[in-house]
Amino acid sequence: MAKNSKKKTAARAQFDGKANLSVEDAITLVKGAASAKFDETVEIALNLGVDPRHADQMVRGVVTLPAGTGKDVRVAVFARGPKADEAKAAGADIVGAEDLMETIQSGKIEFDRCIATPDMMPLVGRLGKILGPRNLMPNPKVGTVTTDVKGAVEAAKGGEVQFKAEKAGVVHAGIGKVSFEADKLAQNLRAFVDAVSRAKPSGAKGTYMKKVSISSTMGPGVSVDVASATAN
Repeated sequence: MAKNSKKKTAARAQFDGKANLSVEDAITLVKGAASAKFDETVEIALNLGVDPRHADQMVRGVVTLPAGTGKDVRVAVFARGPKADEAKAAGADIVGAEDLMETIQSGKIEFDRCIATPDMMPLVGRLGKILGPRNLMPNPKVGTVTTDVKGAVEAAKGGEVQFKAEKAGVVHAGIGKVSFEADKLAQNLRAFVDAVSRAKPSGAKGTYMKKVSISSTMGPGVSVDVASATAN
């Protein structure tokens, strides 16, 4: 135990005084310091110059990470009839209507993404107070309210990541696993930052992207040079 503690302390000491690193250097540092027994997620946080409380400053969108997320995404779909069959065939984990609503109302939420066909939204709307705070509410702006159920399920399973600015103007997401090759993580990081950059709202004033930082699930964070993160 003491040996593992010393190893962890030594790894984290590498972060002392480090800031505004290039994407590649930051990823190398984060990967090297990851010490958990499981495959940690590499997480990104963007501090934006917006106030999401104002409608014209809300940042929201979706991006497909080129190297995938490394995560098995559980997908629930609200649909009936042929669309329900389509969802099951596409690999959805849970498909239903009133029965799925009742399961969610009971507090059982065993999915990471929720998709619905447009005709199901009056039903899904009753779950706003439950799904909304968890960022699971289907929304046409990010493609989770759609008639293309097959495409939505496959996208969710294939590396698609949703993002939404929190109250403090921070956007965060997982962009892969520490086991990923460094160049794959770099591709995912830049794809995510590019998507957030393109989602800049009309009401944003001054500096939009103030800070970019990454960390592993159990590790410390390190800031990334914004210019490096936005480089093509």
